[in-house]
Amino acid sequence: MRPPVSPPPIRNRGPGDSWRPVRRELDSTGTSVLYAAVADWLPGTLDSDALAAMLGQDHSRLERITHPQIRKRFAASRLLLKSAASAVLDTGPEELELAYKPGGRPYLRGIDQLDVSLSHTEELLVVGLARHGRIGVDIELADRRMLGLGTERQVCTPHELEALRRVAEENRNSELVRLWTLKEAYSKAIGQGLRFRFTEFGFSPQDQQVQMLRPDGSPAAGWEWSFTSWLVDGKYTVSTAVYDPGFGDRPRSGGAPFVARPLSGPSSTTR
Repeated sequence: MRPPVSPPPIRNRGPGDSWRPVRRELDSTGTSVLYAAVADWLPGTLDSDALAAMLGQDHSRLERITHPQIRKRFAASRLLLKSAASAVLDTGPEELELAYKPGGRPYLRGIDQLDVSLSHTEELLVVGLARHGRIGVDIELADRRMLGLGTERQVCTPHELEALRRVAEENRNSELVRLWTLKEAYSKAIGQGLRFRFTEFGFSPQDQQVQMLRPDGSPAAGWEWSFTSWLVDGKYTVSTAVYDPGFGDRPRSGGAPFVARPLSGPSSTTR
């Protein structure tokens, strides 16, 4: 039995928007993914006392950022994440402290009932929330050029490269972007970032149910993991990786997160 697959991401239009859809999804599936424009979450000023209170320790990081666009995106993304989390935890955003693990993975300090993930492009922010396990999210422009730059050799397993050759030429770049975002989402979910090679694990083609695969194309992860990709606003690819081991109000399972490691053959991958 697989954990529920998240519905399409919820569009959030700013601090005044309703959080009911997010709460409803978390109650029904255990996860929720939402996205918003950077402009919808920009505060009136980046130097106000109110913003400092909202950002907490992240405010000192904001002050060290000198590029105006990056400053705005940093502030807006943290405001969105903390506001979404506080809405489902029934608390104020300023009462939550966003901290970071050694690999850069964000988490809510002292809060173990909600896992969070964050990604952004130049204009759009994506936040993932999970009640029962781990979540990773990633977003890229669907037409970001990756094909023909050597990216596929750095990102794809041998099985993925072969599958990519069978994709219609006009769709290959978008398929490569989908694979990239799935791998980014998974690496964020397990807190590894880019610290291991993406060529050591792969995903099934777009026309199939998304599965994690070993480099030879055999299944790699169990039912505890679910992976999903969407096209958002007609131009962004958003992917999620969700690990739900069946704790909380779900049946218990002894599964542990799959973590990609260097492989000498199909039998050397562990779960």
